[in-house]
Amino acid sequence: MRSIRSFAVAASVIAAGSLGAQTPESGTTMHVTPYVGYMVFGDYLKGPLGTSLTNSPGLMYGTQLSLPLAPNLSLVGNIGYTSSDISIGVPFLGGISAGHSTMYMYDAGLEYSFGRAKSGSIPFTPFVTAGVGAMHYNIDEDIATTTATNLAGNVGLGADFVVGRGVALRLMAKDYIGQFNFQDATGLGLTGQTANNFALTAGLKFDF
Repeated sequence: MRSIRSFAVAASVIAAGSLGAQTPESGTTMHVTPYVGYMVFGDYLKGPLGTSLTNSPGLMYGTQLSLPLAPNLSLVGNIGYTSSDISIGVPFLGGISAGHSTMYMYDAGLEYSFGRAKSGSIPFTPFVTAGVGAMHYNIDEDIATTTATNLAGNVGLGADFVVGRGVALRLMAKDYIGQFNFQDATGLGLTGQTANNFALTAGLKFDF
């Protein structure tokens, strides 16, 4: 079994902090955004008679770091964590728990800002983001523990609402898109379907 600490490779996606260059407008060298939210998972596998395999929705925590490359473009790195039950969907019976898993999302990508606007007297900045990374699962069943890692692309959108000097409230919706790695988890050559896993988060963005 590989150690559940294998997610530590996620640190590599944000290790470039020393590469930040100041933007012409603000002098900011980087932004750090700790956040919390809620994650809803798509189906990893669909079986006969309407059965399915997925994770139940769960709370999500994480931190995002961004380094400005240009006035409207930033390089972003992200590490997220969530935990929930594995659920087998059965028609008429609903979800049946089949174990528990903790998940780590780590990714890097680009974020494009559309510039500052106003909602009443509150300035805000809408943005879109896209990237690639991985989702790592630590799976605890009644008689065994296993892991799985799959490649995941992501797209997202959101907005930053200024709440003070160098601080903004960041609201974001993000879709992690990937196939669960059944070969890793079970040793079987199953091919799951591509799942859309939606994360809705809120956090405080700090400028440095």
